[in-house]
Amino acid sequence: MRVASETKKVKSNFFVCMSWRSESIWIEFIVGSRKTSNFCWAFILFFGSLGFLLVGTSSYLVFLPQGIVMSFYGITGLFISSYLWCTIFWNEGIVCIFRWGFPGKNRRIFLRFLMKDIQSIRIEVKEGIYARRVLYMEIKGQGTVPLTRTDENLTPREIEQKAAELAYFLRVPIEVF
Repeated sequence: MRVASETKKVKSNFFVCMSWRSESIWIEFIVGSRKTSNFCWAFILFFGSLGFLLVGTSSYLVFLPQGIVMSFYGITGLFISSYLWCTIFWNEGIVCIFRWGFPGKNRRIFLRFLMKDIQSIRIEVKEGIYARRVLYMEIKGQGTVPLTRTDENLTPREIEQKAAELAYFLRVPIEVF
Protein backbone atom coordinates (compact mmCIF):
# COMPACT_ATOMS: atom_id res chain seq x y z
CA MET A 1 0.00 0.00 0.00
CA ARG A 2 1.31 3.45 -0.81
CA VAL A 3 1.66 6.41 1.49
CA ALA A 4 -0.83 9.23 0.89
CA SER A 5 1.70 11.75 -0.37
CA GLU A 6 3.67 9.30 -2.51
CA THR A 7 3.49 9.88 -6.23
CA LYS A 8 4.94 8.01 -9.13
CA LYS A 9 6.08 9.60 -12.36
CA VAL A 10 5.13 7.83 -15.54
CA LYS A 11 7.78 6.78 -18.06
CA SER A 12 5.70 8.11 -20.95
CA ASN A 13 5.64 11.63 -19.50
CA PHE A 14 1.94 11.89 -18.69
CA PHE A 15 0.13 11.98 -15.41
CA VAL A 16 -3.26 10.55 -14.57
CA CYS A 17 -4.70 11.38 -11.17
CA MET A 18 -6.50 8.35 -9.75
CA SER A 19 -6.85 6.37 -6.58
CA TRP A 20 -5.45 3.04 -7.75
CA ARG A 21 -2.20 1.06 -7.77
CA SER A 22 -0.33 0.62 -11.02
CA GLU A 23 3.17 0.67 -12.45
CA SER A 24 2.40 3.18 -15.20
CA ILE A 25 -0.10 5.54 -13.56
CA TRP A 26 0.63 8.37 -11.16
CA ILE A 27 -1.62 7.96 -8.18
CA GLU A 28 -2.96 10.86 -6.17
CA PHE A 29 -4.81 9.75 -3.09
CA ILE A 30 -7.21 12.06 -1.33
CA VAL A 31 -7.20 10.32 2.01
CA GLY A 32 -9.41 10.94 4.95
CA SER A 33 -12.54 12.24 3.30
CA ARG A 34 -14.82 9.39 4.37
CA LYS A 35 -13.25 8.23 7.58
CA THR A 36 -15.06 7.87 10.90
CA SER A 37 -12.86 10.54 12.45
CA ASN A 38 -13.97 13.10 9.84
CA PHE A 39 -17.63 12.36 10.53
CA CYS A 40 -16.96 12.83 14.26
CA TRP A 41 -15.10 16.11 13.72
CA ALA A 42 -17.82 17.42 11.43
CA PHE A 43 -20.53 16.63 14.01
CA ILE A 44 -18.49 18.07 16.91
CA LEU A 45 -17.66 21.21 14.97
CA PHE A 46 -21.26 21.67 13.82
CA PHE A 47 -22.81 21.30 17.26
CA GLY A 48 -20.04 23.28 18.98
CA SER A 49 -20.37 26.18 16.57
CA LEU A 50 -24.16 26.02 16.85
CA GLY A 51 -23.75 26.31 20.62
CA PHE A 52 -21.41 29.30 20.23
CA LEU A 53 -23.90 30.97 17.89
CA LEU A 54 -26.85 30.43 20.24
CA VAL A 55 -24.94 31.63 23.32
CA GLY A 56 -23.57 34.59 21.37
CA THR A 57 -26.98 35.72 20.17
CA SER A 58 -28.57 35.26 23.60
CA SER A 59 -25.80 37.22 25.36
CA TYR A 60 -25.70 39.87 22.65
CA LEU A 61 -28.07 42.19 24.52
CA VAL A 62 -26.35 41.99 27.91
CA PHE A 63 -22.69 41.68 26.94
CA LEU A 64 -22.41 43.32 23.52
CA PRO A 65 -18.71 42.72 22.66
CA GLN A 66 -18.66 39.15 24.00
CA GLY A 67 -21.90 38.31 22.21
CA ILE A 68 -20.50 39.57 18.91
CA VAL A 69 -17.28 37.58 19.31
CA MET A 70 -19.10 34.36 20.25
CA SER A 71 -21.52 34.78 17.33
CA PHE A 72 -18.53 35.29 15.02
CA TYR A 73 -16.94 32.06 16.32
CA GLY A 74 -20.23 30.23 15.82
CA ILE A 75 -20.65 31.44 12.24
CA THR A 76 -17.01 30.64 11.43
CA GLY A 77 -17.43 27.14 12.86
CA LEU A 78 -20.56 26.59 10.77
CA PHE A 79 -18.64 27.55 7.62
CA ILE A 80 -15.81 25.15 8.48
CA SER A 81 -18.30 22.42 9.35
CA SER A 82 -20.12 22.85 6.04
CA TYR A 83 -16.75 22.61 4.25
CA LEU A 84 -16.02 19.31 6.04
CA TRP A 85 -19.44 17.92 5.09
CA CYS A 86 -18.87 18.92 1.45
CA THR A 87 -15.50 17.14 1.35
CA ILE A 88 -17.06 14.04 2.89
CA PHE A 89 -19.95 13.75 0.43
CA TRP A 90 -18.57 15.37 -2.73
CA ASN A 91 -17.03 12.82 -5.09
CA GLU A 92 -16.72 13.92 -8.72
CA GLY A 93 -14.50 11.23 -10.23
CA ILE A 94 -12.12 13.44 -12.18
CA VAL A 95 -9.24 12.23 -14.36
CA CYS A 96 -6.41 14.77 -14.81
CA ILE A 97 -3.76 14.50 -17.50
CA PHE A 98 -0.66 16.67 -17.22
CA ARG A 99 2.23 16.90 -19.64
CA TRP A 100 4.88 19.33 -20.74
CA GLY A 101 4.60 20.47 -24.37
CA PHE A 102 7.18 22.12 -26.56
CA PRO A 103 9.25 24.90 -24.96
CA GLY A 104 7.53 28.23 -25.16
CA LYS A 105 4.76 30.32 -23.69
CA ASN A 106 2.03 27.65 -23.51
CA ARG A 107 4.24 24.74 -22.56
CA ARG A 108 2.16 23.29 -19.74
CA ILE A 109 -0.78 21.14 -20.83
CA PHE A 110 -3.34 20.22 -18.18
CA LEU A 111 -6.54 18.37 -19.13
CA ARG A 112 -9.43 17.43 -16.82
CA PHE A 113 -12.25 15.04 -17.67
CA LEU A 114 -15.04 13.43 -15.73
CA MET A 115 -14.61 9.67 -15.56
CA LYS A 116 -18.11 9.17 -16.98
CA ASP A 117 -17.10 11.06 -20.18
CA ILE A 118 -14.33 8.59 -21.05
CA GLN A 119 -15.69 6.22 -23.70
CA SER A 120 -12.78 3.87 -24.35
CA ILE A 121 -9.04 3.27 -24.39
CA ARG A 122 -7.80 2.96 -27.96
CA ILE A 123 -4.64 1.23 -29.19
CA GLU A 124 -3.37 2.25 -32.61
CA VAL A 125 -0.88 -0.21 -34.12
CA LYS A 126 1.00 0.33 -37.38
CA GLU A 127 3.50 -2.39 -38.22
CA GLY A 128 6.22 -2.25 -40.83
CA ILE A 129 9.59 -0.55 -41.16
CA TYR A 130 8.50 2.33 -38.94
CA ALA A 131 6.38 0.48 -36.40
CA ARG A 132 4.20 2.72 -34.25
CA ARG A 133 2.09 1.78 -31.26
CA VAL A 134 0.16 4.60 -29.56
CA LEU A 135 -2.29 4.52 -26.67
CA TYR A 136 -5.23 6.97 -26.76
CA MET A 137 -8.07 7.87 -24.41
CA GLU A 138 -11.32 8.59 -26.24
CA ILE A 139 -13.36 11.36 -24.59
CA LYS A 140 -17.04 11.95 -25.33
CA GLY A 141 -17.45 15.08 -27.46
CA GLN A 142 -13.73 15.97 -27.38
CA GLY A 143 -12.01 13.34 -29.51
CA THR A 144 -8.94 11.37 -28.53
CA VAL A 145 -6.08 12.26 -26.22
CA PRO A 146 -2.72 10.54 -26.82
CA LEU A 147 -1.31 8.97 -23.67
CA THR A 148 2.06 7.76 -24.94
CA ARG A 149 4.83 9.63 -26.70
CA THR A 150 5.10 9.08 -30.42
CA ASP A 151 8.82 8.29 -30.17
CA GLU A 152 8.28 5.70 -27.44
CA ASN A 153 8.76 2.20 -28.86
CA LEU A 154 6.64 -0.03 -26.69
CA THR A 155 6.35 -3.73 -27.29
CA PRO A 156 2.87 -5.05 -28.05
CA ARG A 157 2.80 -6.66 -24.60
CA GLU A 158 3.70 -3.38 -22.83
CA ILE A 159 1.10 -1.32 -24.68
CA GLU A 160 -1.51 -4.03 -24.09
CA GLN A 161 -0.70 -4.09 -20.37
CA LYS A 162 -0.97 -0.29 -20.06
CA ALA A 163 -4.26 -0.28 -21.95
CA ALA A 164 -5.65 -3.12 -19.85
CA GLU A 165 -4.75 -1.36 -16.57
CA LEU A 166 -6.39 1.89 -17.64
CA ALA A 167 -9.46 0.19 -19.09
CA TYR A 168 -9.88 -1.93 -15.96
CA PHE A 169 -9.68 1.10 -13.69
CA LEU A 170 -11.93 3.32 -15.80
CA ARG A 171 -14.32 0.43 -16.59
CA VAL A 172 -14.28 1.15 -20.32
CA PRO A 173 -13.63 -1.10 -23.33
CA ILE A 174 -10.38 -1.33 -25.30
CA GLU A 175 -10.49 -0.63 -29.02
CA VAL A 176 -7.70 -1.71 -31.39
CA PHE A 177 -7.07 0.13 -34.67
